[in-house]
Amino acid sequence: MNSNVYVPRKSKTTAGILAILLGGLGVHKFYLGKVGWGIVYLLFCWTYIPALIGFIEGIIYLASSDESFNMKYGRS
Repeated sequence: MNSNVYVPRKSKTTAGILAILLGGLGVHKFYLGKVGWGIVYLLFCWTYIPALIGFIEGIIYLASSDESFNMKYGRS
């Protein structure tokens, strides 16, 4: 196996903006590879609760350090 395989890192800025703007639909969860949670957000989007949670998550993503974000959501 080749250990030098390129694995793209997820951008915390992109995740934060997606969460703030489209968090009610779970777009940021799909971007981060959390498909199950993305589906849950889609199922409950009519309640506006995912939009509120997405907004808060977006702020958390943008306020976190690059190291902590990559440790939690990075694929490296």
